[in-house]
Amino acid sequence: MITVTDIKQYMYCKRIIYFTYCMPIIRKKTYKMKYGKREHDRNDRLEPKRTLKRYGLEAGEKRYGVELISKRLGLRGKMDLLIVQEKKYIPVELKYSTRDPGLHHKYQLSAYCLLVEDQYKTRVRKGIIHLIPRKDTFEVEITANLRRKVKDIIKGIRELIDSEELPPPVKEQGKCKDCEYYNFCGDV
Repeated sequence: MITVTDIKQYMYCKRIIYFTYCMPIIRKKTYKMKYGKREHDRNDRLEPKRTLKRYGLEAGEKRYGVELISKRLGLRGKMDLLIVQEKKYIPVELKYSTRDPGLHHKYQLSAYCLLVEDQYKTRVRKGIIHLIPRKDTFEVEITANLRRKVKDIIKGIRELIDSEELPPPVKEQGKCKDCEYYNFCGDV
């Protein structure tokens, strides 16, 4: 099974998938990773005290750290937050970032939506990405195109793992300097 995080990583840099599954190595956690984890943990402690207004919602039950799995998709993940309003499910992805959500974040959120649909036998219409430091919330409509793209990404990840071939480096190599695999690429 691949993880929802793999979907985000694949879109960010396919080599992360290669080093995770084809050449498993012990990687050093970067400062950004450690800092993000600390802030995420801090947010986990504070979140139960917060209202749903920050997500543009009036009411609902908050469920934290929801473990999801779909044998059909061959996908698993642990969602930050799931808001349940009667029979309506709204996945919420919390990000410690000052930048607007990237496409890789939207695909990650969409993958959680597909998992929620499988697990709860429902249809998810929207998800939410919340940027912790900015306190900004972005509602993402879960379209047929997003669903299709996530399934294509899952297929691409499996093909990469099966081929065991090192993908080419990313074009935007500025992001490589903070990568935990930087020392293993050799050509960036």
